[in-house]
Amino acid sequence: MKKNKKIILITGASGFIGRNLYEQLQHKYILLTPKRKELNLLDTQSVDTYFKHNTIDAVINCAIVGGTRPEEQVDSALSENLLIFFNLVRNSGRFKKMIHLGSGAEYDKSKPVIRVKETDFDKTIPTDDYGLFKYICSKYIEKEKNIVSLRVFGLFGRYEDFRYRFISNAITNNLKGLPITIIQNVFFDYMYIDDFVKIIDYFISNKVREKFYNIGTGVKTDLISIAHTINNAAKRKSTIIIKRKGLGNEYTCNNRKLMSEMKKISCTDMNEAIRKLYHWYKIQPNLFLHS
Repeated sequence: MKKNKKIILITGASGFIGRNLYEQLQHKYILLTPKRKELNLLDTQSVDTYFKHNTIDAVINCAIVGGTRPEEQVDSALSENLLIFFNLVRNSGRFKKMIHLGSGAEYDKSKPVIRVKETDFDKTIPTDDYGLFKYICSKYIEKEKNIVSLRVFGLFGRYEDFRYRFISNAITNNLKGLPITIIQNVFFDYMYIDDFVKIIDYFISNKVREKFYNIGTGVKTDLISIAHTINNAAKRKSTIIIKRKGLGNEYTCNNRKLMSEMKKISCTDMNEAIRKLYHWYKIQPNLFLHS
């Protein structure tokens, strides 16, 4: 007899990550993706009521207010993000597992973050609101039994906001015949969204050994190299403009814990992932041509 499908609540399901999760996992699990009128994550009573009325095996917390870039910042982001997190975790007795999306920003991006390990957490406290929010969540998760945090470094792929996310912005600029602009070259650890979905799938289906995992490929890539890869995938080459000399703060991680946990995982080659994303944008220009 076929086993019953697990019931998964995805918060923030209309965003970049949530949308990819739904698209790729909807046939394997029963996915709950409530709209705000059905589940207001900022309203404690609404969250409590939702959990009382729904059987849920796992929660994937993708909900976020604001972001890391100046254009995305919201004055109340710290308090609202914490309220969302604690409204969810106070219902931990009503679900079996929660997968929280942490961030490399927890290690404090005011300084270079170079191949950082999970054991480096709490050596410094982030001073920015986004990093501080993720840091506070991790301090709480340390004491919880049924929550695991995936500290994401750099994700890219379909449905990300091409106005602000470098790889998609560079691709869409190329397709519009515009230059690719780099404020300052930086080394990142970028992961293609399809690989991240496979990681989420694994963490839903398996009992894991640790509470915290750095999510990265273990391979660093700089922005100038990415720009050249995009040009290589394109029919016409964009001028690459670099506004500031030198290198910005590196943002990379040590992913050995993840590799040890998921022994069979393999990440898409960066060049191949960029080519895939380039061709995805190319066949749907209405997404960006009129922006």
